[in-house]
Amino acid sequence: MNDFIIPEVVEASSDFNGRYFPLSRAETLQANFAMMFSIHLGCLKSDEYFESEVLVLTGPSGAGKSREMNQLLTKFGASGSLLPSGKPAKMVKCVLDRKDGWKSLGVKTLEAMDFDFNDKARITQTAIWKLVAKQARLQGIVAIHYDETQHILAGKTDTAVEEILDCFKSLLKSTSWPLMLILSGVPELNRYVPEFEQLARKVTQVTFEDIDYDNEAQQVSEIVQNYALRAGLEVDDDLLSVDFIHRLTTAGAFRWGLVFSITKKAVMEALKDHSPTLKRDHYVAMWVNKTKMNHAATPFTHEAYETVFRRDAPYRASIPT
Repeated sequence: MNDFIIPEVVEASSDFNGRYFPLSRAETLQANFAMMFSIHLGCLKSDEYFESEVLVLTGPSGAGKSREMNQLLTKFGASGSLLPSGKPAKMVKCVLDRKDGWKSLGVKTLEAMDFDFNDKARITQTAIWKLVAKQARLQGIVAIHYDETQHILAGKTDTAVEEILDCFKSLLKSTSWPLMLILSGVPELNRYVPEFEQLARKVTQVTFEDIDYDNEAQQVSEIVQNYALRAGLEVDDDLLSVDFIHRLTTAGAFRWGLVFSITKKAVMEALKDHSPTLKRDHYVAMWVNKTKMNHAATPFTHEAYETVFRRDAPYRASIPT
């Protein structure tokens, strides 16, 4: 017996970590990337110079962008798509932060390609990005997904932003190996898109919208049932009610990623309590544990939850004092 391990939670967490619930937006994302890759592949076969393209994916924090992109990356890697050289086509991913500059981004990109080198401080920015193009060509990497792209642009001068966007353009226009780019981030990223289009004119935009409750409430209900049953739990009839499903959607700020996260944590609460059934109380418990709100003030219990919990402030409440 280990006081720090709850076996049922460990098992469910392991299972959930590889679990994917398909949504229709995944088809839209894949279709756009498939078109972009098909054009890219045709240009490679022509053996003539070409400029590659950019896919910009935006949505609020908690919308599930990273989850969908990870699934796309996995599916693309398993698709067996071959380049004219006979090598498998690959895509890699980098997560950006506010400290990144163009040189550190190049280092991160090489690390995502599993390429390591000594004495990083001495190598120049130009040399790093030449290595990126060289390694991409040698490894058959045709696309780079830069997640949280707004971080490398936010807070910088117009000149600095223009320089970074121009550097992205250089990857698309590389004479040795043009690369497709997928830039994902919060809606703030959209304000840079017009500037990027002026440089590359090769942008396709995909936006992850909020949950359309009137048309997608059934899918929210299916998520609850799917995760509960996956963990070996029954689902209390209360959780199938219109009232609860709307409360859950509201609690998740109408964002798919947050609805998934809240439900998985509620399931963990049920497993921790050795309950055979997933109940509203488990959703209340996860919310209280996360936010430290009073039990009566959660979106699953408060009478005025629709006005108290707003879409623009997940996990927070505007309760009059």
